[in-house]
Amino acid sequence: MFSLIIRGRRNSPELHKWHNLRASLKAFLSSFSSASVADVSRRKGNSFTVSYLVESLGFTTKLAESIFRRVTTTEEANKGNNPDSVLSLLRSHGFTDSHISTIIRTYPRLLLQDAESSLAPKLRFLTSRGASTSELTEILSKAPKILGIKKDKAFSRYYDFVREIISADSESSEFGKLSEGSAQENKLRNVLVLRDMGVPQRLLLPLLISNHHVCCGKEKFEETLKKVVEMGFEPATFRFVEALRMLYQLSDKTIQEKLCFYEKLGFSVGEVWEMFKKNPSFLPLSEKNVLNSIEAYLGLGFTRDEFATLVKCHPQCLNYSAELVKKKAEFLVKGMNWPVKALVSNPTVLGYNLEKRTIPRCNVIKALMSRGLLGGEGELPSLGSVLVCTDRAFLKRYVMKHDDGDDKKLVAELMDIFTGDRVS
Repeated sequence: MFSLIIRGRRNSPELHKWHNLRASLKAFLSSFSSASVADVSRRKGNSFTVSYLVESLGFTTKLAESIFRRVTTTEEANKGNNPDSVLSLLRSHGFTDSHISTIIRTYPRLLLQDAESSLAPKLRFLTSRGASTSELTEILSKAPKILGIKKDKAFSRYYDFVREIISADSESSEFGKLSEGSAQENKLRNVLVLRDMGVPQRLLLPLLISNHHVCCGKEKFEETLKKVVEMGFEPATFRFVEALRMLYQLSDKTIQEKLCFYEKLGFSVGEVWEMFKKNPSFLPLSEKNVLNSIEAYLGLGFTRDEFATLVKCHPQCLNYSAELVKKKAEFLVKGMNWPVKALVSNPTVLGYNLEKRTIPRCNVIKALMSRGLLGGEGELPSLGSVLVCTDRAFLKRYVMKHDDGDDKKLVAELMDIFTGDRVS
């Protein structure tokens, strides 16, 4: 445990008056249908529409709508820039449709840039420096947001640094001698430190181009990095970067307050940090959100001890919305008749997609039970054997075992149920 953690009191009282906790506020969720998104497009008179993304880039309607919402509120969206000119410019520099699709998924605002006055000069500059087509397409496909940097000098340095990170056989870097200075220099230096520690390219590039402050500054970054290393996180993993982000945003005073809060709930300091190692994103949660989460689980029939066991094993449970937890738990407990204890033993099931994973598999199980094909008198199998396995393992265990002789028709029916072509 890192040295700056201040230990809380040992006599941690249990949280009382659970039934008096305030009802959780439902998160305000907004979504647009295809029609409403199209209406926004027409009002803005913007040629960058959902149908354009679907037809020109082959995106699904759902993905196209998501991308459209991310850019229609930007200033560029009102300038009437032509996305076709951007696509044509990229293709003229050797970018394939696959490259372009990847770029737009990551940085959809690129389609709203002025191709001639903003994007073309940057590509010409890189080409004049000797950048080959393969280098351009690889680097800009992996870090397209650098194309949004307006200052030429900053754009050049970021491009060079991304190239340095991507270069597999590079043994040294001119950026290694960067001293403390501008925010840009600090970010480049700190990302280089992480690279030298073994943080992989796929995790470095998002840090380099994000607006998050985790890689800015010097002392705060070094202190936070020291904490993460001392806690035993492996640099090659996503959790290392996630822990760095979470701790960077919390002061030592806030960390102490968090520890004291969880002690009042019955968790020891050691247990809190073990939970943090499993899911760093739970620590910054507000006390209100945690209490609302607790109320939701207790309202579903979990005891305090079962809730504590659930969270210590799978702290991600605290991140799930109360509404989704209720929907999933009620389906599994009331709809399928698995006991609450089964969820405590298999907490990861609460994170599975209900429509795409849980319901299709459970429909197969119900179909088999109705035919008396599961154990004695249609006995319900264990929750883990049904949900905590790959699709391939599930199909082998409950569907393909019937692929013999007259059972081929049954297999076809079960596959239809599993794929959603038929309800059980």
